[in-house]
Amino acid sequence: MSDDQHLLAQINNADRCYWLQMLCKLASPVLQALANQQLRASMPVEGKPGEWEWDEYSRSQFSHLEAFGRLLAGLAPWLETGPDTGAEGELRHAYIELTRKALDMATEPASADFLNFSEGSQPIVDTAYVAEAILRAPNELYAKLEPRVQQNVIKALQMTRSRKPVYNNWLLFSATIEAALFRMGAEWDPMRIDFALKQFQQWYVGDAHYKDGVEFHWDYYNSYVIHPMLVDIIETVGDQYHDWKALKEPIIQRARRYATILERLISPEGTIPVIGRSVTYRTGTMHALSQIALQHRLDETLQPAQVRCALTALMKRMLEAPGTFDEHGWLQIGVCGHQAVLAEEYISTGSLYLSSLIFLPLGLPEQDPFWQGSAPWTAQKIWNGEAIAIDHALYG
Repeated sequence: MSDDQHLLAQINNADRCYWLQMLCKLASPVLQALANQQLRASMPVEGKPGEWEWDEYSRSQFSHLEAFGRLLAGLAPWLETGPDTGAEGELRHAYIELTRKALDMATEPASADFLNFSEGSQPIVDTAYVAEAILRAPNELYAKLEPRVQQNVIKALQMTRSRKPVYNNWLLFSATIEAALFRMGAEWDPMRIDFALKQFQQWYVGDAHYKDGVEFHWDYYNSYVIHPMLVDIIETVGDQYHDWKALKEPIIQRARRYATILERLISPEGTIPVIGRSVTYRTGTMHALSQIALQHRLDETLQPAQVRCALTALMKRMLEAPGTFDEHGWLQIGVCGHQAVLAEEYISTGSLYLSSLIFLPLGLPEQDPFWQGSAPWTAQKIWNGEAIAIDHALYG
């Protein structure tokens, strides 16, 4: 957006200004194109070299909803609870209007950019991120929509019910969609939620880690999907049934512990271990930590400022690397720059916008302790020779 830089220059908090600058850099190409019904026409769809087959299951069918849904889930808290006045308030209002227009074009069947909510299995995944965005911004992204758009959004979410989720973290995608339908006052299916909640209790292996299906995977899916969606689901519908209510405390405590582990993984240099699949989601690895920070649920051993400083260092290492964006501002595949070989066969350009999930704390006001002062994070303290409290596992 042409006025972004002018408004950002008026924001005094340096880190908050930087976070907003990077969020706008991610968001603007996607939202502008979709609002103008040009997303399919203008967004490149890059995939893993040598494995890109343009058949009926090609990722080009899904990449545009991936980009929009994943971006929206990270953008939502700022749209919902950012300031109403000043330069940031003006910027926020502009992005609210742009996002609502994009949501309209994404769900309007007559739109040239009506997105794929029903063909193939992948739409379950990214419709769930649209749903998660609505859970995080129910006023700005649903209540304030005109009735026609509200009905189109409900129908788009319901369209995914014709698809069968994979027996792994995908169960949470179906459950998140149902939780959003509940929040919107639409017909919803408790069984899809109950199955996901109960199955993940069976898949819990201890110390804040869940299996992703029948086997344990050492990757970041506990952050990309599992903890954040479990928390969002249980906070939305947890009071509907007694057995769900009993799950709320352990779900939140496990998420809190996992966030503590994530903070410890950020090195003094602002890097993290590059392990497991989907590493090209870049800063999306910190989804669970960012969510716990947003919700004021950080472990007492963590200062909010040290979490912000750690996340900022990681953001700079990952998002400022040459080749992260192409010449038109679209994300390119990689972890530190353009490294397409790091992609799995299901990764495409749209997938990369899971990176936006690090930005959830922008939903906290500038006066919040998260945005005040600075502090070294855990790895900095240890490798600078500071004596700190030892780490402890979570039991139960």
